[in-house]
Amino acid sequence: MTHMLCRNRVANFAKWKRGIDSHAAAHRAAGMKLVRFWREVGDRNNVFFLFEVSSMKKAKAFIRSPEAAKAGKKFGVLDGEIHFVTEESAKRAPKRKAKVNRIISDFLTGE
Repeated sequence: MTHMLCRNRVANFAKWKRGIDSHAAAHRAAGMKLVRFWREVGDRNNVFFLFEVSSMKKAKAFIRSPEAAKAGKKFGVLDGEIHFVTEESAKRAPKRKAKVNRIISDFLTGE
């Protein structure tokens, strides 16, 4: 699945949050579903948020539209960035527990 990972530095978080919440229908129409957002620990007006995207074409058209730019300005977006990303599974290193346990056991028994 494709996601759109965004960051906005905003003038006022509460104002920005009301604005993004008020655009839920427009987001859905553009094939976007807001699934999560975070605020930076050291700067609570630096916001990161994640949309699930069903159509990159629609999502790109939405974010490039004059209406989106106007809404961003209205809700206090000072700057931001957008990245389209896909999820990758983290590959784990092979389990070495058995080998480590054998080495410890050998050490303790003096073998």
